[in-house]
Amino acid sequence: MSQSAYIKLVKGSQDQELTLPYIQSTLLRYREQTAKTGEQLGWDYAEAAFPYTIESSGDERWFYLKGINGHYKHMIMGPGKTTSISGEEVPCIQVVLTDDATHGDKAKANELCRYMAKTLQAELTMFNGRTIYYNPRK
Repeated sequence: MSQSAYIKLVKGSQDQELTLPYIQSTLLRYREQTAKTGEQLGWDYAEAAFPYTIESSGDERWFYLKGINGHYKHMIMGPGKTTSISGEEVPCIQVVLTDDATHGDKAKANELCRYMAKTLQAELTMFNGRTIYYNPRK
C-alpha cells in the first residue's frame, strides 16, 4: 500500500499557491545547495544527497523522481489540495511512495519533505501521520 506525506501551505506560509515548475525548481535548488556543500568538503555529495532524476509524467498534474542507482526506485510528487489541522482546505504538495519503494526512498522523501516544508514555512504531515510545523504560529 502506498504512503503519502503532505506539505501544506497554511496561514503564515511563505507562498499560498503551488505549481509543478515551482516544486521542481525547489528540488533543483536543493540539489544545487548540496552540490556546493560537497565542493566545500571535497566530495561529490550532490549524487548522494539527490540520487534522482526529475521525470515528467506526461500530464501537468504530477512528476516523479527516478532513482539513479539500485538503492532508490522512485517517488511521485505533485500539487494538490488537502485539509489542514484547522479544517480548512489548503494547497499542498503530495509526496507518494509506492509499494515498491525502498528504505532509501523513504529516508530521502522524509529529508526532501522537511527541506521543502522549512523553505516554504509550511505544515508537514509525515508518512507516519505525525505533523511538524515550520510555519510561524501564534
